Amino acid sequence: MTEIYVIRHVQAEGNLYRHMQGHWDGDVTPIGIRQRDALSLRFRDVPVDALYSSDLYRARFTATAITRFHDLPIQCDRRLREINIGPWEALPFGNAVWEQPEAFDTFLHDPEHFEIPGCETYHDVQARALEALRDIAAENPGRTVVITTHGITIRCMLTKLLGISLNETETVPIFHNTGVAHLLYEDGRFTVDYLNDASHLPPELLRRVSDVPTLRDECVDPAKHRATYERCYADAWMSAHGDLEGFAAEPYYRAACEHYRRDAEAVMLLYENENFAGLLDLDTGRGSHAGYGWISLLYLCPEYRYRGLGVQLLGRAVAKYRRLGRRSIRLHVAEDNTAALAFYRANGFEELSREPGAHAPLLLMEKTLRRLSDERL
Repeated sequence: MTEIYVIRHVQAEGNLYRHMQGHWDGDVTPIGIRQRDALSLRFRDVPVDALYSSDLYRARFTATAITRFHDLPIQCDRRLREINIGPWEALPFGNAVWEQPEAFDTFLHDPEHFEIPGCETYHDVQARALEALRDIAAENPGRTVVITTHGITIRCMLTKLLGISLNETETVPIFHNTGVAHLLYEDGRFTVDYLNDASHLPPELLRRVSDVPTLRDECVDPAKHRATYERCYADAWMSAHGDLEGFAAEPYYRAACEHYRRDAEAVMLLYENENFAGLLDLDTGRGSHAGYGWISLLYLCPEYRYRGLGVQLLGRAVAKYRRLGRRSIRLHVAEDNTAALAFYRANGFEELSREPGAHAPLLLMEKTLRRLSDERL
């Protein structure tokens, strides 16, 4: 009898930032690293003979939970990849829901019939993933195997093995990050012993981010939204410093207009459905010579703060600058803006230097964007 453990990857950027991540190859998050460590302890004393993974970074990284205590090569197989979602790759959930509500609802709730141009269907994924699973089982008779892969890919495999419809999402839900299924294979047949077991994770690593609203964005010309831009910047200044001493709207507005002139996607308004939620201003020219990107303003309206939504704005900056080939993202944070400092530190920013500011000293902070496709694990 062959034992096969099928594991969903750790939390990755797409999960945290609420971006569609089929074949989009984002980084893992700090929580994802802790989930990997917990998974490694679960499998420390399990005798594993072979290790397979999707070739996408979040799955390969998850496989290092096994290699920490087992000297095994990670054998990558593209057939274990997540669903290819074509024009939706890296698209924020909020935009997909707003722009194609019926298609997105079908994607989530009627996978049997999901089909849009440029995307794989769930049935396509099911065929290639089952082929990979059967090949792996046949190559490892009587051994114990671990496979690290993706949420939809796992659902597609398991629903077929259980003989149920892809639409039975309650029977086979999208697994928790690092959720484990245990399969047995004998005489050409699979048996599902258990599924979506995440008992190795403490409660703080089990929290899903899917309960928060998903924001959509609109790229805008700040000259057509001057009052909004200046109001947001003034409120951001007030929130950071407690007063408007030293604040002048004109230079920031003029700078935003220049950012838009260089890049029509540099300035975004954020919405929850039709309700204005925030603003993101990226200076894509600044730092291009040195390989970094610059965030000029990351702003949420007061009613949207402290709800876990700031990462969705940050995720847009990360996706943008990774597309542009930048190695990092930088920004200034006022030294007395303790809430912002805590947010950026929690999301991978480190302090580079301390500089004078108009109201208070500024900390220059940087987040590294690793080149994942070439990274050896």
